[in-house]
Amino acid sequence: MLTITTRGLLKRPFNLKETSCTILTDREYYFKVAEASIRKHRSELEEYIKIFPEFKFSLAPLKVKDAPESVTRMANAGSRAGVGPLAAVAGVIADLAVEDMVAAGAKVAVIEDGGEAYLISDRPIDIALKAGESELSKRVGFRFTEFPVGVATSSGLYSHALSFGVAEAATVFAENSGIADAAATAVGNVILGDDVDGVIQKGINVGLAIEGVHGIFIFYKGKVGMGGNLPEIIGIDPDK
Repeated sequence: MLTITTRGLLKRPFNLKETSCTILTDREYYFKVAEASIRKHRSELEEYIKIFPEFKFSLAPLKVKDAPESVTRMANAGSRAGVGPLAAVAGVIADLAVEDMVAAGAKVAVIEDGGEAYLISDRPIDIALKAGESELSKRVGFRFTEFPVGVATSSGLYSHALSFGVAEAATVFAENSGIADAAATAVGNVILGDDVDGVIQKGINVGLAIEGVHGIFIFYKGKVGMGGNLPEIIGIDPDK
């Protein structure tokens, strides 16, 4: 999970079925653009799943053709990471909505959905890591200054999403949120076992081998491991 620091920007929650997101932008109008985009792409995905229900339940990559943009992107992200396409659903929906906001003129377009976020901005954006009751939760965050960037966190301990591992947090930084989302699932799945240092390194290796991934941050059994290119790590006041 992630918590966005607003820095005087406009922030609004938006909920639609399983989608529960936070939208951050520079003008009120772009909330409407984001919400319309989320409705559109969710609807297209739901209609596709009615015809091809295996798309929803597969834990392995699937090939698709003649599919909506959201489906195609989810399948591509799942294929890169070696996981089922639904592992990328929140990230891809965020990507598409942010792209629509920018196309409409937004200078700041950030959408976070359940720990996955896509960021395009003309100013720095801070995001806090939220990992249940762990000692790093809402005390450590990341300052983003280079865009676009996608970020996603998988937690086998604190998230409702399916994970075969037990990481407090496996956070991935990537070219977009869909890739980060699928990659975080792949990384989180291997964070399991008593060899903490070895398990963390395995997760880093798995993540950095995925096309489009820039960096990895793993918190497991009280230890932190990092690999690749990460944004600046910052301290966060948990009471704010």
